[in-house]
Amino acid sequence: MNFQKVPLAPGLYFVGVPIGTARDITLRALDVLASADVLAAEDTRSMRRLMEIHGVPLDGRRIIAMHDHSGEKVVNGLLAAVEQGKSVAYASEAGMPLIADPGFELSRAAAAQDVMQTCAPGPSAVLTALVLAGLPTDAFHFAGFLPNSSSARRRALEGLVEIRATLAFYESPKRIGATLKDAADVLGTTRKAVVCRELTKKFEELRRGTLAELAESYSTGSVKGEIVLLIDRGNLENVNEVDLDGVLKEALETMSMRDAVDAVSQAHGKPRRQVYQLALNLEK
Repeated sequence: MNFQKVPLAPGLYFVGVPIGTARDITLRALDVLASADVLAAEDTRSMRRLMEIHGVPLDGRRIIAMHDHSGEKVVNGLLAAVEQGKSVAYASEAGMPLIADPGFELSRAAAAQDVMQTCAPGPSAVLTALVLAGLPTDAFHFAGFLPNSSSARRRALEGLVEIRATLAFYESPKRIGATLKDAADVLGTTRKAVVCRELTKKFEELRRGTLAELAESYSTGSVKGEIVLLIDRGNLENVNEVDLDGVLKEALETMSMRDAVDAVSQAHGKPRRQVYQLALNLEK
């Protein structure tokens, strides 16, 4: 692929790189990588490999690692390079920089010092997933990575219950089953969702269903690759709280609290925790 070495003004250049297929990079991104005085990357090996694929020479430049454990020293060093009149290009391991990415610390520090910043945009996993999933895209809420522990993850999901937008998350293949189960319990078992895996890569896969169906599907076995989880905004025409009280009262007459809560939350697409709290209030 052709690229040009072009004069770059002193400043920070954030570069979008492919999320899978190497040819998804833009010509401008290649120009910046070829021309910048200083190169920095979340993953130096993937950056070097990408440049090799497209024939972009390092020309004696080394790639500076900037990841979650780099600390202020690396950030300050890159900003110092800009102060010395150099152009600095930073790229994430994949996709757009700063999106759930350590490049955010560099951008924040640069903004505080009024350092010139610009971006050569490129692919984004969350936007690619939204294009393919078939869920509403007029409003979406990107929540990054959910916490590792189930209790913290459930608390985070509870904070998203009232958001009337498609919810988007990045998730580890090791945790996707547990996350889907927690999401079904908190957001409602009948909510539609899509698991988007390995986007733009050879084994790209989209699996659609309700949260309950997907939780069951991913409850056993293991999967590999990068995952974007999208969850529909839910049914805006669910029964209101007053009606829910009545439905719950009827269910409690013939069922245990646990069974009644499960039945009502599933039937009306309400988060289980919300229905459980109503049941506790009715008991009081």
